[in-house]
Amino acid sequence: MLKEITSININKTKNSRLHNVDWDNIAFGKVFSDHMLIMNYIDGVWQTPEIKPFDSISFHPATSAIHYGQSVFEGMKANRNEAGDVLLFRPEMNAKRFAESCDRMCMPIIDENVFLDLVKKIIDVDREWVPSKEGYSLYIRPFMYATDSFIGIKPSDNYTFIIFTCPVGVYYSKPLRVKIEEFYTRASKGGVGRAKTAGNYAASLYPAKEAKKEGFDQLIWTDGIEHKYIEESGTMNIMFVIDGKLITPSESSDTILRGITKRSVIEIAKQWDIEVLEDHISVESLVSALEQERVSEAFGVGTAATIASINEIGFRNQIFRLPPMTNENISTKISQHLINLKLGRIQDTLNWSVIV
Repeated sequence: MLKEITSININKTKNSRLHNVDWDNIAFGKVFSDHMLIMNYIDGVWQTPEIKPFDSISFHPATSAIHYGQSVFEGMKANRNEAGDVLLFRPEMNAKRFAESCDRMCMPIIDENVFLDLVKKIIDVDREWVPSKEGYSLYIRPFMYATDSFIGIKPSDNYTFIIFTCPVGVYYSKPLRVKIEEFYTRASKGGVGRAKTAGNYAASLYPAKEAKKEGFDQLIWTDGIEHKYIEESGTMNIMFVIDGKLITPSESSDTILRGITKRSVIEIAKQWDIEVLEDHISVESLVSALEQERVSEAFGVGTAATIASINEIGFRNQIFRLPPMTNENISTKISQHLINLKLGRIQDTLNWSVIV
């Protein structure tokens, strides 16, 4: 395991694209900052990391990540507070989850402190790309993939770790229509559902495409064995307010990604004396609560989406419409609290923000 960075090569671009950005119209994930960080793992040793101008990468046709799926990633955001400082939100949790994903996928683990140092270094080089406008942030994508030029099923001996960043606006611009999925499976017990690995997302594309044909924005995934229990929703963990309680699927299962935004929402809710229940949520109990109009809120939580309101839930031939969102909703209040925290408007009593 790489324990520390002793040196880093920095080669800055001579042709910044910063002046070409339309800061009022930034599509999510389509505008990229000037630089990227690359670090190669060759024959058991991490090489000196390099920050270089953002560019395409080339692959050998037999690159093992393409054929056998050894690829993991993280999603993070940096925000600029009103004093002009650049802040990361709970980055140590991303570092820990990245290490856990690497371990599950038989990939070399990067020490959590090294991971954080590398994230900070690339942000520091491109700090002018961190938006100042509320609702916008710098999205950070660290990822690692296997690079052996070899056809054969085994863990790769060589890997590449890359971080790039991109300024982004909101991921979801309106409340979502979601469908409870009872046939397709995102992850099964004993699989890689807890790892943030590329294959999990590839598996979700076809079911999501079919749901969109029916007018839904996303799916609510259920367990892969019986499809009787709620797990998560597409690009997000999922939460409900039922009878005034904040309820969300337990992360005890290895089929659910451990969400950083989800954990933060839970901790804030508990601080505010809101009753929180993390448990197995059966589809039957959720549908019953929807039929009885006991569900006052449903929302997704994740780094990209932050908090995304759900206004309709489909189940078989039924559509359940949830009450309109107001400023008094739990999700609305916590969402605004997180925004204020990330922008440095309120005191960070839990030390969740890290200045770059």
